[in-house]
Amino acid sequence: MAGVEDRPILFASVKKLAQWAQSGSLWPAQFGLACCAIEMMATAASRFDLSRFGAEVMRASPRQADVMIVAGRVSQKMAPIVRELYDQMPEPKWVIAMGACASVGGVFNNYAVVQGVDRVVPVDIYVPGCPPTPEGLLEAVMQLQKKIRMGGRPMAPVMPSPEEVAHA
Repeated sequence: MAGVEDRPILFASVKKLAQWAQSGSLWPAQFGLACCAIEMMATAASRFDLSRFGAEVMRASPRQADVMIVAGRVSQKMAPIVRELYDQMPEPKWVIAMGACASVGGVFNNYAVVQGVDRVVPVDIYVPGCPPTPEGLLEAVMQLQKKIRMGGRPMAPVMPSPEEVAHA
């Protein structure tokens, strides 16, 4: 009979196992607002294959998603809706700002475009570029997975309420 030292045993805490499982099963909410959404869709196609990272299930309902990918510019009229959808997502939840427009307003420095989605919802990962590449979104997903596995929490929601955003 083999001794205990000969048997393969996995030592891990339940918390670490949960983090590992959660990092490998991200369910993004599809939220394409502009041209960056084309690149987000390309990331899920066969050439880039987002499903390799466990994030292929794009959800149309925020109640079934744990990652919001904001792809494109956010107008002042759309900001309260983005915040409402974020509030409807279950905890824990993360946000990826995809593209220059979602990150800092891009070339649209005017009254109609929010100068960065981080003024509406807390952002965990930023993807640069105009347009951002599918490889950039894949890198952001891998960085988010790493953050989850290391026990990183989503950014604290210290943002204004939807009413405050609507009147900004």
